[in-house]
Amino acid sequence: MDNTVKKIPYRDEIPDNDKWDVTPLFASTEEWEKLYAEIENSIHEYNNFEGKLHQSFSIFLQAIEFDLSISRSLDRLFTYAHLKSDEDTTNQDAQAILQKAHSLYQRVSEASSFLVPEIQSIPDPIMSNYLSNHKLMPYVFFIEKILRYKEHTLSKEIEEMLAMAHEIAIAPAEFFKKLDNADMRFGTIEDEQGNTIELSHGNFITFLMSYNRDIRKNAFHTYYDVYASHKFSISQSLASSVKKDVFFSRVRRFKSCLHQALFPDNIPETVYHTLIDSVGKNLNPLFHYLHYRKEALGLDELHFYDTYVPLIPDVPFTMEYQEAVETCIEALTVLGDDYTSVLHDGLLSGWVDRYENRGKISGAYSSGCYDSPPYILLNYDNTINSLYTLIHESGHSMHSYFSRKYQPYVYHEYTIFVAEVASTLNEMLLSHYLLNKYQDNPLMQAYILNREIDEIRGTLFRQTMFAEFEFIIHTMAENNQPLTYQALTEAYAALLQKYFASTIVIDSELNMEYLRIPHFYSAFYVYKYATGIAAALSLAQMILSSDDGAKKYMQFLGLGGSMFPLEELKIAGVDMESPDVIVNALHYFDNLVNTFIQVHKSLT
Repeated sequence: MDNTVKKIPYRDEIPDNDKWDVTPLFASTEEWEKLYAEIENSIHEYNNFEGKLHQSFSIFLQAIEFDLSISRSLDRLFTYAHLKSDEDTTNQDAQAILQKAHSLYQRVSEASSFLVPEIQSIPDPIMSNYLSNHKLMPYVFFIEKILRYKEHTLSKEIEEMLAMAHEIAIAPAEFFKKLDNADMRFGTIEDEQGNTIELSHGNFITFLMSYNRDIRKNAFHTYYDVYASHKFSISQSLASSVKKDVFFSRVRRFKSCLHQALFPDNIPETVYHTLIDSVGKNLNPLFHYLHYRKEALGLDELHFYDTYVPLIPDVPFTMEYQEAVETCIEALTVLGDDYTSVLHDGLLSGWVDRYENRGKISGAYSSGCYDSPPYILLNYDNTINSLYTLIHESGHSMHSYFSRKYQPYVYHEYTIFVAEVASTLNEMLLSHYLLNKYQDNPLMQAYILNREIDEIRGTLFRQTMFAEFEFIIHTMAENNQPLTYQALTEAYAALLQKYFASTIVIDSELNMEYLRIPHFYSAFYVYKYATGIAAALSLAQMILSSDDGAKKYMQFLGLGGSMFPLEELKIAGVDMESPDVIVNALHYFDNLVNTFIQVHKSLT
């Protein structure tokens, strides 16, 4: 028997080919320090522009270009520092330069804080003259986005007061974060082997995926008992966060909290309401799936803690990194050689930090800046989940690659509204490819179908329910209705009845689920997950059905932040102001459920 313990390697034990190459950013930390000093010595130059932007076009243009230049250099500094820190959090030199980068960013932010209010205060005739100058053409959209906030910007004195109130404003979220992550303890439960395990946020879903129903039931009730013991304090923190949103929306003269949240991306409120209305009218496919889940698990009644356990056990699957890269490339061939050749080279030569090492942060992400490759952090482990993670993060990175290739620095960053479109679309193309590859393997087909079903269920349906809850409680606050624990819980309970109907037995603890959702402290954010997956589904179908779909999508990837997100998606062929996009996604989900049930029944 081999009793060798497989240990996590140290960073210097990882082969260089398996690490990302950060030398395109800086060849050494000494080079980093040199740019740091240059920026630090340039901060005082902001004084050359303060109070003078209205005096001449030349000064105005110089100020814009100077600020963008500083920002570009700061991005480069910060990217290098956070990559070095994340690859090994025990590296004290990396931690030091990351702290220096944060400090420098704060000092630059303070020195440049006059720019936006001063631009907004320039008299209209002068600003019109500036905007008509051909030299400002590359920055017109950038300036216009700043000017959009003019009617919502207050006097200098009030703006300073609101800025000073920042720490007070984030207090509800900070209270919840500390209570939820630092102070709360969830007790212990026994796993399948009889081991006593401490329950946590990290392993809660893992226990809900247990095939032993007593274990997942115990985990559910044990977990929520802790929230029940803090229900009044957490509900008060959420109520305070909502009232904070109401305060700022009124002070800044927005029509509502929703209006304020959608304003930066120029999203009409109809998009938000169309999402909620369309999903609410098309819940039958979800009910169908949940009814079948109860049948497949052989249960007399389905509880929420029965909705995570896989209907298909883990399938035999292992894939080395190089083969995973080739699989991703084959799945994405439909996007064309311009896409796949760049991605293939990047994934094999310097973009990706592939494997776990001691001190490396967990999870995965895509990162980088205008002057670097679109880096990917992985902890690849040869599983099918790692394969999906690789193609997901590749979607982000290729979106960033083309945005930086075709846009100037000022417009290279795409908005959060479209951020998950490219990554989710890549996952869908992978599922399409694998379903074809394993068409003679019903077990693998069922696994892939069920994986996609649960992904859409957790994103399109669940996040829409969360979005509706946010709208309800903000409307209550705007109408001066009390946000007590009872009022919040009744509002959430009504939504659970709507989104699950008679498909599950709703335990009383589930009515408190809203207490544990951190996204509710970032108002009207979660709807973007739902719209993003709906847009990705529409685009994937167009790409798979016509060459024109791929061409439009590639054009979309190169738009960066050069226009508002709805206009970008229209260029790709998706109109998020129409209910058709949401309805088509729901029909797609319906077809997935029907196909899965047919395949799953063939296994028995």
